[in-house]
Amino acid sequence: MHLRKRVLVTGGAGFLGSFLCERLLDQGCDVVCVDNFYTGTKRNIVHLLKNPYFELIRHDITFPLYLEVDEIYNLACPASPIHYQNDPVQTTKVNVHGSINMLGLAKRLKARILQASTSEVYGDPTVHPQTESYWGNVNCIGIRSCYDEGKRCAETLFFDYHRQHNLNIRVVRIFNTYGPRMHPNDGRVVSNFILQALRQQDITVFGDGSQTRSFCYVDDLVEGMIRMMNAPDDFTGPVNIGNPNEFSILELAEKVIALTASQSKIIYKPLPEDDPLQRQPDITLAKERLGWEPQTQLAKGLTRTIEYFKGEL
Repeated sequence: MHLRKRVLVTGGAGFLGSFLCERLLDQGCDVVCVDNFYTGTKRNIVHLLKNPYFELIRHDITFPLYLEVDEIYNLACPASPIHYQNDPVQTTKVNVHGSINMLGLAKRLKARILQASTSEVYGDPTVHPQTESYWGNVNCIGIRSCYDEGKRCAETLFFDYHRQHNLNIRVVRIFNTYGPRMHPNDGRVVSNFILQALRQQDITVFGDGSQTRSFCYVDDLVEGMIRMMNAPDDFTGPVNIGNPNEFSILELAEKVIALTASQSKIIYKPLPEDDPLQRQPDITLAKERLGWEPQTQLAKGLTRTIEYFKGEL
């Protein structure tokens, strides 16, 4: 009898988590999705509820969780500035207490555990592009530090559990990701621009639009995470997972206007505090160790995302 691998995905009803749950089910896993629905939504996973190998638990991982699984993907955390700044104390708690609870669970079960970290651990980088060996430039008392420092502390905890308890850990640093099921009100640039363009509203660019981002399509990102989970045990990471193709915010705005055939005009507003001016992953390590690199070009990914948001309006 073939026993299915039991996989826990925290934050499984979120944008990334829902795609990860879907992929794991497609691969024949038994998936337990845990979410407290602070930013996740049942709409992201409603199509999975009929699957007998999918289970949904409403739970906040800042409280202990008792189940039996083989692998844990720890994605639980609000990931957009609007949401994590709305309740910064809880954001730090989910990164610190939540990580301790999930690491404790993995330790008890001798399970493999992957942490969804972030490019925000690099802060406003003085090194470009960012390699995993760069220690970052983070304001530890700023309005974004609940997320930046929370994720940095989560990485600390993962590596301390690895060294002290010989826990089988994996850490991926996720760069800007986009695609269908993005939260429409999370203030992120891709969803913002698409919704503004579809509604024929002015497109809001902060600063002069010269700041850059590298946008990775969600399918590519999920592939990178799964490859990291299945990598040899000697490879803990951290490893950058993102798209190294860099675009200015202004280029993105123009692309969205073209793809939506919108009449929107671009307007400019002041740059928010601690907003990084450049963000680009060096993915040499992911290519070498995981044989991974993104496959989806920006125009193709944006087209799919625009189709999704058209259906939401």
